[in-house]
Amino acid sequence: MNREKEIIRISALGIVVNIVLVGFKLAVGFLSSSIAIILDGVNNLADALSSVVTIIGTKLANRAPDRKHPYGYGKVEYVSSVTVAVIILLAGFAAFRESFDKMLHPAAASYSAASLVIIAVAAAVKLIFGRYIKKAGRTYHSESLTASGTDSMMDAVISLSTLAAAGVSMAFSVSIEGILGVVISVFIFKAGIEILMESLGNIIGARVDSRLSGELKNFICKNPAVLGAYDLALHQYGPERMIGSVHIEVPDDMTAREIHGLTRQITEDVYRSFGIVLTVGIYASNTMSGIFAEMKEALAGLVREYPEVLQMHGFYVDTEKMLVYFDLIIDFKAENQTEIEQDIIRRMKERFAAYEFIVILDSDVSD
Repeated sequence: MNREKEIIRISALGIVVNIVLVGFKLAVGFLSSSIAIILDGVNNLADALSSVVTIIGTKLANRAPDRKHPYGYGKVEYVSSVTVAVIILLAGFAAFRESFDKMLHPAAASYSAASLVIIAVAAAVKLIFGRYIKKAGRTYHSESLTASGTDSMMDAVISLSTLAAAGVSMAFSVSIEGILGVVISVFIFKAGIEILMESLGNIIGARVDSRLSGELKNFICKNPAVLGAYDLALHQYGPERMIGSVHIEVPDDMTAREIHGLTRQITEDVYRSFGIVLTVGIYASNTMSGIFAEMKEALAGLVREYPEVLQMHGFYVDTEKMLVYFDLIIDFKAENQTEIEQDIIRRMKERFAAYEFIVILDSDVSD
């Protein structure tokens, strides 16, 4: 099924549903002098505008890669999600301003049975439609749709709260419209900030999902020639385009022809199974025992004494140049990374004085 067409179809349906709800809620709100219902209707108008932004963002994101943007335009979807978040935040600000004024100068609202029925039906529609949109957003990996679905379900809760306020007003002749409006605006703000932070995180470059990184490394290590998979880095260029790199550890007696065949096979298998374009680098592993095993075991034991060190890999001894190579991954929270590195080198040098140690500090970009 075509992802772009489905997202556009669902968003168009959202526009129609929200415009209809806007008309009903604004009519009921003005007739009953209910600020809560009016603000609920304005929120539906913001939802309709959000759907328009989702459609535009989806169309732009599906443009083919070109010379200026060789990775495609997929990240436009994240920009559209940011735009949706800004719309929601503006609606929340307007709601707070009007509600605060209403709270300072309360005026009794008058509700009819018909208006209450309309609100109840609107709440049911938004709840059912919100769940549908949210499910579709997850199915098609669309942040904008998922955000719209969450917002719609929140709208249903807001509508039910409006019903509760109407019940209080009719039973006790007390107006809590302004207070309820302030509460509604807080919920709107919360939704907008959550969507904004998630979208900005994807634009900046969020950490890859640990489940995906684990599955991918395990998949690569199923190949009997691979001794380990490290330095996995994945970059998202829209919901459907991911590019990355990984280092695999292989025996140092493999030929260039064998390594070529292995890396090509891994690249093809990963793309078929995960849809990820992966560049594969190589770490050589000493095949001879003796001093190599002793040094590696000593280093592993030493590293365990430093809780800040998350992993040691890429260990290799060059006997001709008397060099020892290895990489360290140190926790981002550690402020003394260079000191830890130098301390490990110093202690290894004390035990194996004939060798020089070359260490690379890798970043903790994936689990």
